[in-house]
Amino acid sequence: MTDTNERDDAALVAAVLAGDQRAFTQLMRRNKDSLYRFVRGYVGDASEAYDLVQEAFVAAWHALPRYDRQRSFGIWLKRIAINKCRDWRRRRAVRGFFYKAEDINRPGLDIAQPIVSANEREDELASLDNAIAALPSNLKEPLLLSLTEDMSHRDIAKALGITAKAVEVRIYRAKRALTGALATR
Repeated sequence: MTDTNERDDAALVAAVLAGDQRAFTQLMRRNKDSLYRFVRGYVGDASEAYDLVQEAFVAAWHALPRYDRQRSFGIWLKRIAINKCRDWRRRRAVRGFFYKAEDINRPGLDIAQPIVSANEREDELASLDNAIAALPSNLKEPLLLSLTEDMSHRDIAKALGITAKAVEVRIYRAKRALTGALATR
């Protein structure tokens, strides 16, 4: 039997579906760092990103029989992660609505606690994380796939179900929006 380190992703998926759970562990090892970087960039919070990566792997495990082995496993996994990030954003918006409703009932309560970084570099990184997290998902997703995963416009287009030209335009708009957001801070 071939060592799981030597098999490609499609072969590992086939092994998982045949009952070799160690093959899924190998898939996770191969993809966890890049998936974490992507999700961390999306949500702007390390602990939330860790949880979302775990959710993405669980969802991938359950959806594995539907994986098309002709496509990139990494792109498929990032598509799952994007959906988990979108769900997280929706849950956060609902919580924010109720949290703000509480704030309306108690005027004068300042719930905004500024994050004070240890040094200026950390402040700059926090500002960048916040600016990226604040981007609309249609701009954030292609930007993060390009920057954190060094994916081509064609691969990003496949992952997001849009054209390569749309990817190019969205990345340009995302960079322009970030430049504007960071200039006002």
